[in-house]
Amino acid sequence: MSSIDTAVFPVAGLNTQLLPITKSVPNEMLPLIDKPLVQFAVEEARASGIRNFIFVSSPDKPSLDEYFRTNHMLEMHLARSGNTKALDCVRTVTLDADSHWIIHQNEQRGLGHAIWTARAFLSDKPFAVILPDDFIHASRPALAQMIEMHDRIGGNLVASKDVGYDQISKFGCLDIEARAGHCLNIANLVEKPSRYTAPSSNAVIGRYILQPSVLRHLEKTPCNHNGKIELTDAIAADLSENSAWGIEFEGQYFDCGTKDGFVGATLALAQSQAHSDHATLQPTGKRSFGLVA
Repeated sequence: MSSIDTAVFPVAGLNTQLLPITKSVPNEMLPLIDKPLVQFAVEEARASGIRNFIFVSSPDKPSLDEYFRTNHMLEMHLARSGNTKALDCVRTVTLDADSHWIIHQNEQRGLGHAIWTARAFLSDKPFAVILPDDFIHASRPALAQMIEMHDRIGGNLVASKDVGYDQISKFGCLDIEARAGHCLNIANLVEKPSRYTAPSSNAVIGRYILQPSVLRHLEKTPCNHNGKIELTDAIAADLSENSAWGIEFEGQYFDCGTKDGFVGATLALAQSQAHSDHATLQPTGKRSFGLVA
């Protein structure tokens, strides 16, 4: 059983980079082939041992609640028509009512504020945070990689990737004190530094394991010049109580809040599925069934 059993999914934001589609379809509901981004995030969490799912959403995003609830009419129709494959698929998506909660962030005040909004649903133990827009295509879930490391070293953990100094101004940035393989000891975190002042080119990617003390720091963290409460600021403040680590995960990262990232993730997933289907169709033994590679 995983040592981390609760995950927060911040999905309240409006993505202006993918307008006009995000005018009516929330970014986290955009599909990679046949699943929305948020389902990939939930599946990653489930595969990592998460049992409680907290979605910090917005009042004008009813589709999220509808997607994870039981659709009795649809299930009845599929059952009557004998379409068991589709019925199983639909039931797999559904989350139990006592295992997930949707709460509203009524003000757009940043990622830190979104996490703080979920405080009443978080117990006094570490929890995970997953940003569905940050799609990580990996043979082993990125969050599972982080939980395994957390069981060994504790503290606050963030997923990290070297994005280069030309891109670091778009991310939270790690000030690295020491390296041990894929584990980076963090001396400080800086939100969206310029390429000229960034302490490294290692960015924070949207997976976190946080100590409950971070919530106390979020309550005291002031807004930045854009009126946002930054999660990186609270993690940095918590360094006085807990160590912080960057985990260089194994897998491909795509920023699905951008057009390039969304297209790249779709292609990577399609290629992976095509390869899987091709392997399934390969004949064995000496007989040939006329399959084309």
